Amino acid sequence: MLPLPPNQVHLWLVFESEVQNGLLTEYRRLLTNEERQQEQRFRFANDRRRYLITRALIRTVLSRYSVHGPACWRFARNEFGRPMLVTGDGAMSSLSFNLSHTKGLILCGITRNHVVGVDVENIRCRTASLEIADQSFSSEEAAALHAVPACLQSEHFFHYWTLKESYIKARGKGLSMPLEQFSFHFPDARSVKVSFSKSLEDFPTGCRFWLLRPSSEHVAAVCVERSEGFSQDLVMRRSIPLYVEAPYECSMLRQSNIEAEM
Repeated sequence: MLPLPPNQVHLWLVFESEVQNGLLTEYRRLLTNEERQQEQRFRFANDRRRYLITRALIRTVLSRYSVHGPACWRFARNEFGRPMLVTGDGAMSSLSFNLSHTKGLILCGITRNHVVGVDVENIRCRTASLEIADQSFSSEEAAALHAVPACLQSEHFFHYWTLKESYIKARGKGLSMPLEQFSFHFPDARSVKVSFSKSLEDFPTGCRFWLLRPSSEHVAAVCVERSEGFSQDLVMRRSIPLYVEAPYECSMLRQSNIEAEM
């Protein structure tokens, strides 16, 4: 079993191009009948393939922290659609997980005793919209984005977007949480801070954030409920479910400055 101390956040990455099609049959065997039916509802082959890999990833990852095999897990969703673990023992009840996928990359975040949210976007195949920023971001974020040189606005849009999505997913309330009522700020080249309107009843030191560049095509963000008394470390692993896993390192664009906020 893989140890997961409370002061660690484990981030698992699967690059779709590394998964051979021959593994998909093995992945399908891990699924419940309901999940197999869900796979068939996807119209396009690429979407069905991504679904299989995503389900295989969460099942194999959970089994790295438990005696349960990958096919044993059962899942439910809360009222806002966040997946939750049903199968498990006492040790597993302390785990929190979250998934995100985009073209070419699938992420899974795992923590113990703290909720986690992750988001990843392919910045090469998606078009950023300043109109969306003006309508949905906070006024501070929209103004900061317009101040960025035009050649950098698209990438910076996804910096804000992934951070906001990771926070929403960590809180588990989906799009019921208004995007304009919390703001991310970049005080220098490497750090990130967050502020909230009073209506959200949250506070800036309640979460820890990382903004990553997993590849030249992708931007990802991780949000985790912050622990008191010690800092949290992000540990990354690259995986091909059922086949291989290895440590992974990528560019760290920004992260919360704990000392400045505590």
